[in-house]
Parts: sequence; structure tokens; C-alpha cells
Amino acid sequence: MTAEDPRAARTRERLRRALLAECAERPLEEVGVAALVRRAGVGRATFYLHYADLEALAVDTCADVVREAVDALHAWRGRPDPVSAPPALLSFFTGLAPHAGLYRALLSPGGGGPLGHVLHRDLRARSLTERTLAGAPDAALVASAVAATFAGVLADWLHGLLEGTPEEVAHQVWQLLVTLHMSR
Repeated sequence: MTAEDPRAARTRERLRRALLAECAERPLEEVGVAALVRRAGVGRATFYLHYADLEALAVDTCADVVREAVDALHAWRGRPDPVSAPPALLSFFTGLAPHAGLYRALLSPGGGGPLGHVLHRDLRARSLTERTLAGAPDAALVASAVAATFAGVLADWLHGLLEGTPEEVAHQVWQLLVTLHMSR
């Protein structure tokens, strides 16, 4: 793996910041490349050098939320409290509000969509690795169930299909996931 060109990294970061600023003012489907590159201070060709389209930029921009979710779900050690979500998971859910519209655009109800696919893939991989290292039975089955459950609940809550405060949903999804882990 080669080191990333710092100029390319800076350009992508400018594009990500510009997208977040644009999405704070209008839904993703109303954001245009022209306005985005103007805000980022880069040329249109530069945008397409880094991203195939706005959705690719949006998924890249939201990749941090996927990493945060995966880390939050694995932020405990020892025996998990079966009722109370770990502080990292509570922080994750309470921190979603500023960009909830963008997440909803990329995460469809049930956990699909481009961000849902990334979340499912990364969460399943992390869960599978940890379950395999622990020698837990049915590691692949439980890893798939954990990833699908979390992505689905998160998406449905963001889309208003589930009611509850961020804290309530964090505790509820945690209880589901602990039950999945303990059932096998």
C-alpha cells in the first residue's frame, strides 16, 4: 500500500466539507456538482478525478459514520451489560442529528442503500473477526445477523419508522445485539 498524496487527501477533504455544507442547506438530491465545486474551490474535472458522481462523494463523506458505528458497537470489553448500551454507542446515536438528512438519502429503510451496504459489510467483517477469534459458534451466521439488525434498525429509526430518542434506540438496539450474540 502506498502513501496517499497529501494534495489529493486535501482535495477530497475540501469536497467532503463542501458536500456537508451543501446538504445543510438542501437535500442531497438537490445538490449539484457545479455548486459543490464552487464551494470547495476546485474545478469540475478535479471533482471527477476523485469521484464518479455525487453519490460516491456522499458515501465517502459518510464513511466516518460507518467507522464510528462499528467502533461503537465493539467499544466494550469483558462481559457486556445486556441492558445499557456502551457510552460510545450512545454518543454515536446522539451525534447523528446534524447530518441525518444526508444519512437518510444514503441509507434506505431496512438498511439498504449505498451507505447501508458499506455499514453492513464493515460491521459484518468486524463481528466475524471478533467471533472467530473468540471461537464462538456460528460466527458467520451471527455476524450477518448483527450487521443486518443494526443497519436495519438504524435506517428505520432515521426514516421515522421507529420512535424513540437517540438514547432509547441505542439501548434497544444494544439489547437486540446482545441477545443475538448470546443466542448461539
